[in-house]
Amino acid sequence: MLLRPLPHRVRDVEIESLYLAAQEQARIGGDFYEVADTPHGVRLLIGDVRGKGLSAVGAASAVTNCFRENAYDQPDLRAVIRRIQSTVSRYSTSVPADDQIEHFATALIVEIPHGGRHISILNCGHPPPVFLRGGEVQVLEPTLASTPLNLSALLGDHYHVDTTAFLPGDQMLLYTDGVTETRDRAGEFFPLADWTRRHNQATPRELLDRLHADLFHYAGGRLDDDIAALAVRYRNTGVPER
Repeated sequence: MLLRPLPHRVRDVEIESLYLAAQEQARIGGDFYEVADTPHGVRLLIGDVRGKGLSAVGAASAVTNCFRENAYDQPDLRAVIRRIQSTVSRYSTSVPADDQIEHFATALIVEIPHGGRHISILNCGHPPPVFLRGGEVQVLEPTLASTPLNLSALLGDHYHVDTTAFLPGDQMLLYTDGVTETRDRAGEFFPLADWTRRHNQATPRELLDRLHADLFHYAGGRLDDDIAALAVRYRNTGVPER
């Protein structure tokens, strides 16, 4: 889908984005991301509609529009994701039954409180974020599973919020599964966690530029799936900007 440019900085949070479209012969996908500066903190969304074509793009647009409308008003992440669930369900009923399977989606929402030292994460079946902290790398798997979008009728209305430290200088990488499912000629998946350890001192823009180049090199110059990623850093206000 067509994603709008994100601000490079919201308060003390630096944000850089990456979107790579698959080759022309691959059908249009539904990767999406968004950011909102709200009274509750900086809220970020990233996700991926499990399907292709215009129907998937429509579902992704419905999700991002709903997030923009509700991120400001809803008091917590569970309330935001429930609104998005309802929106995707309504959208699904408006398209032919043959296309409705495409409206299953994964999503991850992050809340970075203004001036806070901890962030909240609600992960609805999405690839886990990777944190870079003082030279260390951590992959944050959810403590409990939350229901992917448009599957609450099948799996139940279950949403769990995890909290983790996010201190000045810390960085977080959010991405869609096109990153970790990129394969080399031998069929091996891209080793994201190990790759991140080799680049843990990079700025958000440098990190995504290197990821862009290395994914293309790893895949032999041909991507089979769309890729979206966000690099987010809690800016250390005591260090001059680069």
